Amino acid sequence: MGKKELGKADFTEAQIKEFKDVFTIMDNNRDGVIDRSDLRQTFVAIGKTGVKDQELDEMLMEAHGPLNFEVFLDLFGSKLCGTDPEDVLLQAFQMFDDEGKGSIKFEEFKVYLTKWAAKFSPEEVEQMVKTSPIRADGQLDYRSLCYTITHGDE
Repeated sequence: MGKKELGKADFTEAQIKEFKDVFTIMDNNRDGVIDRSDLRQTFVAIGKTGVKDQELDEMLMEAHGPLNFEVFLDLFGSKLCGTDPEDVLLQAFQMFDDEGKGSIKFEEFKVYLTKWAAKFSPEEVEQMVKTSPIRADGQLDYRSLCYTITHGDE
């Protein structure tokens, strides 16, 4: 039995808008296609400067052609199909976790949230601080946060 792939019709309007926002952030030169340069700049923006050209090319090869918004949406659909929501969240946080330790520096992550991503307001960041497992050393335990988001506060 094959894996069902999601298409544009399987996302809500709000999800498509969020994907479009992400695509626009990643498309640094605003030419409607994400290329190696755009990917590199995206990684630099989140603090990952050592990504090799080969790694970027491998990512782009998953698209089997120019990575425009439609292809971007299809890729997300195929990646998310059958994926547990907790796994999706964990994969997103793992991009910030170079050491694979399950936590990230909250202050750095907060800058990303307020400057790059959905541009959280100070009130939204404060709410996140209240509900997030931030350790005394300033590390956000994102594994615990993902579990709480997807399973509730048990």
